[in-house]
Amino acid sequence: MIIHHLEKENSLLNQFIAEIRDKEVQRDSMRFRRNIERIGEILGYELSKSLAYQQTEVETPLGKASVRKTKDQLVLCSVLRAGLPLHQGLLNYYDHAENAFISAYRHHKGDREEFEVIVKYFAAPDLNEKVLILTDPMLATGKTLENVNKALLGHGTPRQIHIISVIGSLPGVSYIKNVFPENTHLWIAAIDKELTREGYIVPGLGDAGDLAFGVKL
Repeated sequence: MIIHHLEKENSLLNQFIAEIRDKEVQRDSMRFRRNIERIGEILGYELSKSLAYQQTEVETPLGKASVRKTKDQLVLCSVLRAGLPLHQGLLNYYDHAENAFISAYRHHKGDREEFEVIVKYFAAPDLNEKVLILTDPMLATGKTLENVNKALLGHGTPRQIHIISVIGSLPGVSYIKNVFPENTHLWIAAIDKELTREGYIVPGLGDAGDLAFGVKL
């Protein structure tokens, strides 16, 4: 897996990461969603540098201009519900992409340290020979992305897989390296060292879905 850890370089991205982590700023759910969306735009821009392009011409009012446009067929697939603001950020830039959505959540069986990832709702186009962009804001244990990838297998084999995440854990990043193809790209803003026994990132930022859309039952 090729890992692109963007927090290592100084950029405006670091300001947005600081704000989504700040428990005082988190009180404003609209700002939290917007910051996740902007992080998605930045990650999407960096990812765009690795896509395939072709030379073409466009007609301007004064003549013809030679330009380069991406020739890849993209599919954006996001994990509900926390992935929606991140998905929107990518869609702001990849407005011609096809879209897929999948519902995946943790189900704890009595012992809070043991859980399984349950996939319920899933809608996706044909993935054969396309560039698949998987988005999940929090890469904690990596098991959600593993199960999402398994669910996608019935929809074809993508030519390339990219994973977009905001904050991950070192154990989670190590885990998905073993379950995705070697040429998979991970575009991630920040990587934290710790993961609790319950599978939560420390220091992380809390529950991204709750912060964006309100606490669930």
